[in-house]
Amino acid sequence: MPEDFRVTDWAGLETYFVELRDRPIHSAAELERWLLDRSELESMLSEDMAWRYIRMTCDTQDQERAKAFQFFVSEIEPQVAPYDHALNEKMMASEFLPGLDEARYRVFVRSVRQALAIYREANIPLKTDISTKQQQYAATVGAMTVTLHGEEMTLPRAADQLKKTSRALREEAYRAIQERRLQDAEPLDELFTELVQLRHQMALNAGFPNFRDYMFAALGRFDYTPEDCFAFHQAIRETVVPLIDDLDLERRQDLALAELRPWDLDVDVSGLAPLRPFETGEELLEKTVTVFERLDPFLADCLRTMRQMGNLDLESRKGKAPGGYNYPLDETGVPFIFMNATSSLRDVVTMLHEGGHAVHSFLTRRLPLSADKHPPSEVAELASMSMELMSMDHWDVFFPDAEELRRAKKTHLESVLETFPWVATIDKFQHWIYENPKHTETERHQRWTEVFDEFNQRTVSWQGLESYKPYLWQKQLHLYEVPFYYIEYAMAQLGAIAVWRNFRQNPAAGLAAYKRALALGYTAPIGDIYAAAGIRFDFSTEYLRTLADFVRDEMAKL
Repeated sequence: MPEDFRVTDWAGLETYFVELRDRPIHSAAELERWLLDRSELESMLSEDMAWRYIRMTCDTQDQERAKAFQFFVSEIEPQVAPYDHALNEKMMASEFLPGLDEARYRVFVRSVRQALAIYREANIPLKTDISTKQQQYAATVGAMTVTLHGEEMTLPRAADQLKKTSRALREEAYRAIQERRLQDAEPLDELFTELVQLRHQMALNAGFPNFRDYMFAALGRFDYTPEDCFAFHQAIRETVVPLIDDLDLERRQDLALAELRPWDLDVDVSGLAPLRPFETGEELLEKTVTVFERLDPFLADCLRTMRQMGNLDLESRKGKAPGGYNYPLDETGVPFIFMNATSSLRDVVTMLHEGGHAVHSFLTRRLPLSADKHPPSEVAELASMSMELMSMDHWDVFFPDAEELRRAKKTHLESVLETFPWVATIDKFQHWIYENPKHTETERHQRWTEVFDEFNQRTVSWQGLESYKPYLWQKQLHLYEVPFYYIEYAMAQLGAIAVWRNFRQNPAAGLAAYKRALALGYTAPIGDIYAAAGIRFDFSTEYLRTLADFVRDEMAKL
């Protein structure tokens, strides 16, 4: 394709799809060339879409950016889908497909076969509607602010107040945040109901009884089943939830409180002021580069390249979409990191997390096919979560004071354990949502509260706060924007602890295995990629207990 090609209308783009559809293929070598040309087209389209999404999330109030994103969603993607399906059919029907290297292409061919199986033309307009509604969520949440002590601030910045040593200030911030969320609770509930119905219809169109089963196929979950997820939920409840209960009891005793309240869970029990590891986004980036340099100069060079190309937007501000992400850019191979930093420890962890994703993008950028560069989330999140833990040996860059460093590490390791119950909560809730697509909003709130209470804050008093709890799920953007993308966090967190354990035993070998696994992209099954990292793709009760105990032992050494 021309180097300066830009997507301005469908007519100019369709020519390339027609050429691929109609091109004769006379040998395995020509089929391979055809695959590479198709990948080039996909990479260009993917990057064009990426920039529209990035610009929109950087400023959700800019109508021109919103229109540019919506144009792609409504005018380009629906036109691409039938051609994409036709190209998949052409590939699978080729007499030369068996002539390709089976080991090299088996994962790719498996994914194409799955895509063919679930494709339905009737779902194209539904996907457009869903994308439009998901955009409404980002705009709604991005516009939320509260005023504390005369200052208007975003919710991420307000959440920093929950680390204040003054309990009165923490309670004030907590209530302000929840009250602001409640203002939009009803429209966000209605929006979610609409999304559930659209997604359920997609599943029915594709021949599935529910959207959960459709998404397991769409996400290419060849390695585990819904029943495995339920068993994982149970394992988390049996092994990790009691550990969290113990930590919360210790917290209550350390804070000398008669009872814990939701605004007591983020404050440092030492009574010291909140950790403040940086002041600006530039300082956060510079310190992260230093940490990466100590681990491996290649890692630091990844971030330097991104900075040079302007592929970072780190600080929180009004109108910016919530959350954080690393967006791979398939054509240039240099990703974009987006986040809402305010100057907290959580921001440091987010930067290291997204930096791990970025390194993954760099390690896979030379793989020939676009599909090779997009491993499933069980692998992608392994890259990011492992980086959080392996980098801890160099957090003195952020926390030169020994006591602050100890506090930071202990806080993060607690959050590593806390990942498991929260993931189980969101995932179990999602299974129920889509197994019962005709549920009422009242039933949804009741079910959420039941699942939340099963896994979270079992020693915390919610007296007088009952009106907030039924809506806590609305803060989880995954439920709105990327349904069923969540259990992978717990699976990958387990894998990351195993990577870190190997790294603690032999840093050079552990890091080398980590990079070796990530460089595979998605050219091998999940289990093989985990094996390349020197770990197991295993979420049994026994394995979970072993690794959770390892984390507790490491915390005890601090």
